[in-house]
Amino acid sequence: MPTSHHAPQTDSAHPATSDIPLVTEDPRFSRRQIAIAIVALSLGGFAIGVTEFAIMGLLQEAVADLGITIPQGGHLISAYALGVVVGAPLLSLPGATRERRSYALFLLGLFVIGHGLSLVAPNYETMLAARFISGLPHGAYFAVAALMAAQMAGPTRRSKAIAAVLGGLAIANVIGVPVVTWAGQQFGWRWMFAIVIVLALITMAAVAVFAPRQMPSKHASIMGELKGLRSQKLWVGILLAVIGFCGMFALYSYISPVMTDVALLDPRYLPMWWGSTGSAW
Repeated sequence: MPTSHHAPQTDSAHPATSDIPLVTEDPRFSRRQIAIAIVALSLGGFAIGVTEFAIMGLLQEAVADLGITIPQGGHLISAYALGVVVGAPLLSLPGATRERRSYALFLLGLFVIGHGLSLVAPNYETMLAARFISGLPHGAYFAVAALMAAQMAGPTRRSKAIAAVLGGLAIANVIGVPVVTWAGQQFGWRWMFAIVIVLALITMAAVAVFAPRQMPSKHASIMGELKGLRSQKLWVGILLAVIGFCGMFALYSYISPVMTDVALLDPRYLPMWWGSTGSAW
């Protein structure tokens, strides 16, 4: 007698995602719930984009509050970036063998802790440490969130789902960063951390409720992930990205004093400038 049950399949036409099992119909999760889960993952990317770039527009407010110099203030951006560099490989590798929903929640929890410390940091040194902690889950979150979205969406919609998750970062530059920069100017620069915490908590709640549990591929292993480092093309891509982003951040890290002290832009228009620049990205 024919049966409607099928063994898990993979999409061999897409090597990069060939180990992601196709989504089967789960009566516990409707299409609407899956859509909400993917939007929630995108909201997490939005929060990350806000914290990464809004500090640049609020650099002068941070410097005044902490009683430090502009170059020292730039280290608040560098500390977050260092956390990203350290955390991306260290947290992504274990994630290859973990259940994805719980691991995404762990990364978001670490993100919240870092921003909570930033919100109450009493001095420059504590703020540096808090910014470093905040950056640790950055890269790993996008890796796990992209895999979760791809599996939930299924083989024909994987690219759209991944684009939606990464789109949160782009939308942050166009909308989130200008709004948070304005709020920081009006009510205090540390409001940036409070806003990001709220966004991350909403993401955690939505992912916990609407996203199904996702076990990793049975073939996944840390050593298997490390084999990718043998690719010369990978290292060329990394080198190009490093060069490009170093040039970009060398300017944008200090964009607030550059625009107000060199270009003589009224600080009130800085959020508007951020919005137009984010649209160009």
